[in-house]
Amino acid sequence: MTTPLNVLDLVPISSGSTATQALHNSIDLARQAEALGYARYWFAEHHLNPGVAGTSPAVLLALTATATSTIRLGSGAVQMGHRTALATVEEFGLLDALHPGRFDLGLGRSSGKPREPAVLTPAPASSQAVIDGRTPNGLLIPAGFDPRPLLKSPRFALQKALLQLPGAQSQDYTEQVDDVLALIADTYHSDDGEEAHVVPGAGAALQIWILGSSGGESAAVAGHRGLRFAANYHVAPATVVEAADGYRAAFQPSEELDRPYVAVSADVVVAEDEATARELAAGYGPWVRSIRTAEGAIPYPTPAQARARTWTEADRDLVADRVDTQFVGSAIQVADRLEQLRDATEADELIVTTITHDHDDRVRSYQLLADEWARR
Repeated sequence: MTTPLNVLDLVPISSGSTATQALHNSIDLARQAEALGYARYWFAEHHLNPGVAGTSPAVLLALTATATSTIRLGSGAVQMGHRTALATVEEFGLLDALHPGRFDLGLGRSSGKPREPAVLTPAPASSQAVIDGRTPNGLLIPAGFDPRPLLKSPRFALQKALLQLPGAQSQDYTEQVDDVLALIADTYHSDDGEEAHVVPGAGAALQIWILGSSGGESAAVAGHRGLRFAANYHVAPATVVEAADGYRAAFQPSEELDRPYVAVSADVVVAEDEATARELAAGYGPWVRSIRTAEGAIPYPTPAQARARTWTEADRDLVADRVDTQFVGSAIQVADRLEQLRDATEADELIVTTITHDHDDRVRSYQLLADEWARR
């Protein structure tokens, strides 16, 4: 059976364009993805980025649900660091009430702070141990990116200040996940015995996913609760094997799953030939640089704008792990690398995210990949 392919969309804004056009583009892409046979369409959550319009997954999902009919829709992920379990279940309960059984609730830890370190099950020796930056089947596992300087930037402090009420503290993430599960199952009780019944939300037919970039708390909570787990090769390629291994080591069967279930993401650009694909992907480096220097994702540049940029060695080092692990080429080349990623991580599903300056090129990338994938 062919490994399902899914779409992750940030709702990118191209240089010279607008958020309005980006929203129309994403809804159109969701329709196209449904017709092409993609299994899921997820929206990410990002804030204060001039080049990204995907600020509210629930709103985007409501808009997209009315424009599609069969493709599963989801959050990749709702960032729980500034949210409550109740607000999240209420939002997705509303969606499920009108479009029952179509939604994936992906939960991300973001700025949530555990009160104490998560207790992790020691991971067994992986069959895909990384040696000299490669897995045994050749998948590149680059040196890790240190996000601490980025997270200490004034922009991130401003984002937290604007997203949270004054004096508010993020709830322990593991507790949040437990609260979400209890509210959906309609079994929630407070410490003093009070019940909470979410209408709509209790009993909603939501598929719960945990998204994580390492083998830490997110992988542990997904495994211990028997939930589905999505590992981020496109964001944190250095730790994707660690994340998948940590989740599987922690996994305990649940009513939902009797075995671990993993999806893995990749950033791809597909065109008729490799040279064209690399031209379309030229803006990726400057775009990643803008994120990692804390200025916020810039409107996605044209290839000409990207080529005109002056690069320092420090700039290249800053984005090397992301640029080197972007899958760029013909449909055959990219499908081969996706199979390599699948085999290295033993993924049950793959999630692809594509950004190009021109919307038609982005749609064409997904079309070419779907056609090639269907032949495998």
